[in-house]
Amino acid sequence: MRMYDVIKKKRDGAELTTEEIRFVVHGYTRGEIPDYQMAAFLMAVYFRGLNERETYDLTIAMLESGDRLDLSSLKGIKLDKHSSGGVGDKITFVVLPIAASFGVKIVKMSGRGLGHTGGTIDKLESIPGMRTSLSKEEFVKIVNEIGFAVASQTENLAPADKKIYALRDATATVENLSLIASSIVSKKLAAGADAMVFDVKVGCGAFMKDVDQAKKLAILMLDIVKRHGKKARAVLSNMDQPLGKMVGNSLEVIEAMECLKGEGPKDVMQLSFTLVKEMLDLAGVKVSFNDIESMVRSNEPLKRFKKFIELQGGDPRIVDDPFKLPISRNIVEVRSDRDGYVARIDAEAIGRACVLLGGGRSKKEDSIDHSVGIELLKKVSDRVGTGDVLAKVYHSNRSDLSSALALVRSAYVLSEHPVEPPSTVLEVIG
Repeated sequence: MRMYDVIKKKRDGAELTTEEIRFVVHGYTRGEIPDYQMAAFLMAVYFRGLNERETYDLTIAMLESGDRLDLSSLKGIKLDKHSSGGVGDKITFVVLPIAASFGVKIVKMSGRGLGHTGGTIDKLESIPGMRTSLSKEEFVKIVNEIGFAVASQTENLAPADKKIYALRDATATVENLSLIASSIVSKKLAAGADAMVFDVKVGCGAFMKDVDQAKKLAILMLDIVKRHGKKARAVLSNMDQPLGKMVGNSLEVIEAMECLKGEGPKDVMQLSFTLVKEMLDLAGVKVSFNDIESMVRSNEPLKRFKKFIELQGGDPRIVDDPFKLPISRNIVEVRSDRDGYVARIDAEAIGRACVLLGGGRSKKEDSIDHSVGIELLKKVSDRVGTGDVLAKVYHSNRSDLSSALALVRSAYVLSEHPVEPPSTVLEVIG
């Protein structure tokens, strides 16, 4: 088999066999196929596409390229949750402790942020002492004790994806549904869960800007998981404005803890409860939103979150005293220059502003400033008057403050007329 022939076949729109797809993925991972041929193959896929069977075969070939976590020592069904990335997305810290309080097991492998979206691991590492690099034995022990754990992805889980994604990023072949779906699902399957819920973000602050495309991606991911004999659901959620009021690492941890006390912003609570309900349903645990609310009021999820921090080496005192987290005391207020109603908050602009403050990365090797971020005091549909504070910007001496402030100001669009508050949960699929 020759790579030249596979490239030509896909370039001409023909369907590839399982063997041809495995040849490409395994050959490239082993270094037997050069970047220039893989780049040509990816461009052919970008324009010609893959059908559902080809997409499944691509995912499995990527899954086979590395290690798979053996979680057989964990009793019962193992759940996972994946977010496609957004701005202010601290949902993992809310959903996992609540779901675990109902007796299920959640295994979560997470990544760092890149670009305007924040990363779960970066947010966790704002907690003093917190460890996210866990051995398999540590990971399983923590899940057995409190029902969940969060670890950083290992190098050997679906290594083909890491290598292929880097090439996609450099060759303008990222925005293809089959390539996106295989990238996400190969890592999720390698992490060993039996069932998973995908939180697919839609809107200006998300990777998927269009509801129809997001729905197609969700359905494609569900198809792959189900073909592999596992259960899955997808929730389409709104990312046309940031989620919640806090954007930035330590600030988002604080807001997550407020949610676990039942005092979080309405949009974060609504999405969290929906994801908890869908995860529990996949595990055969039937609950209502009232049941979930009662569990939060019981304080059990907050206790589990505190124990989770302790077991992973962090300082559990931050639960009772959030100011033990690194939070900048340098704050600039962004005020409204007129009366009106908030019609829009550009989530991507807010995310980019957080990066300029030092709370995100422009390049993978950049370091994170956990103390900076943005607090949104006004959200879409809120009434504002001239001089009202729209947002607070937490900055440090390494922040590009003027550029960040300009982005925050530009993110807010006001209307003279009242605006309906947007729905956070758009659709549940599967």
